[in-house]
Amino acid sequence: MRPHTTTQRSAPTTPRRRSRLGLALTAALVASCALAGQAQAAPDEDSPRPSAKPAPEPAAAAPSGLNGPYLYLGWDNPPNAVDLMEETGLTQLTMAFILSDGGCSPAWDGSRPLAGGQDEQTIKAVQAAGGDITPSIGGWSGSKLGEVCSSAEELAGAYQKVIDAYGLKSVDVDIESTEFESAEARQRVIDALKIVKDGNEGIKVYLTFGTTTQGPNANGKDLIQKGADAGLDVDGWTVMPFDFGDGTTDLAAATRSAVDGLAQTVGAAYGISTEEAYRKAGFSSMNGITDVQGESVSPADFRSMVDYAKEHHLARASFWSVNRDRPCTGGGADSCSGVDQQPWEFSKILAEYTG
Repeated sequence: MRPHTTTQRSAPTTPRRRSRLGLALTAALVASCALAGQAQAAPDEDSPRPSAKPAPEPAAAAPSGLNGPYLYLGWDNPPNAVDLMEETGLTQLTMAFILSDGGCSPAWDGSRPLAGGQDEQTIKAVQAAGGDITPSIGGWSGSKLGEVCSSAEELAGAYQKVIDAYGLKSVDVDIESTEFESAEARQRVIDALKIVKDGNEGIKVYLTFGTTTQGPNANGKDLIQKGADAGLDVDGWTVMPFDFGDGTTDLAAATRSAVDGLAQTVGAAYGISTEEAYRKAGFSSMNGITDVQGESVSPADFRSMVDYAKEHHLARASFWSVNRDRPCTGGGADSCSGVDQQPWEFSKILAEYTG
C-alpha cells in the first residue's frame, strides 16, 4: 500500500497501495478479548455444595484474522477512528505508515514522532474504546527502515520501538518498491521479524506486498521462501491485488486467483497443505478506483472478496483506505472512492469478517 500522486500512499503526497506494489495503507485493528475466570476457594467438605449455576452466555468471538482496513493520518481529512468504529462495527484498524526518520529509528511518515502527536492520540483512543491497531511499516514511498538499518538486529530494534510505544499485539510490514526488489533487504526484513517474533510472546506479524493476478512474482516467492528457510511463522502473507496495468478489470476474480497462487506458494515453501496455507494468507484490496485507468473495486466486488475470505478462513482481509470509504462530492482520490457507494460501506462489509 502506499500514498501516491493520484491515490498512492506514502509520505507527504497521497497514499495508497499497489499490486505492482499497490498502495496500501491498509487500515487496522486486531481485537482480541480474553475472558478470565475468577478462582474460587474450595468449599469445606462438610458444607453444602452450591447448586450449579447456568452457563454464561458466550461472548461474541473476536476476529481470529486481521480485518483492519488502513487509516492514514497523513491526508488532510481522515475520519475520526473511534467514530468510525462505532458507526461501522470495526474493532481493528491498520495505521500507516512507519518510515525511517533519516536513520534506523521509526517515525510516522518519517517525520512525526511515535509519542506525543496525533498518531499516539488516535491509537490510545482506539485502545480505550476496546479496539486495537496494527501499524504498517513501509509502504511505496519514503525511506524504508528495511533499507536504512544496516543489520537484522538493528531493524528488529526499530520494529521493537514501535511495539513498545503502544503495547501492540501485531505489526504489518508493507514491503514495496526498492525494499521489495532488494534480495538483501528482503532477507533483513525476514530475519528482523524472526527476532521480533521470538522476543514477543503472542505477537502477530504480517507481510504485505504486490502480486500478479496468478500470485506472487519472483520477488514475492523469494520472500516467502526466505521466511520458510528462517523458520519465521508469518501470521498472514498478504498480497495487494490491484494496479495490474495489464487490462485486468475484474478485480474480484483477480483477487481470488492471486490469493490461490499465494496459498500454493506458501504451502510449498512451508511444507503444509494448501488448506492450511490459506489460513496464513490474505489480501488487501483498494476500495473504489485504483491508480490504473479502467480498474475499480465496487462494494459488490469487495463483498465477493470478503465472501471468498470467509470460504477459505484467510488470515487477513483489508483495504486501502478508510479515508476513501465515502462517496465523492467533489473530493479527490485521497478522500473518496470514486464509485457509487454509501458512506463507510466498505468498512461495514469488512467488519463482518471474523476469519
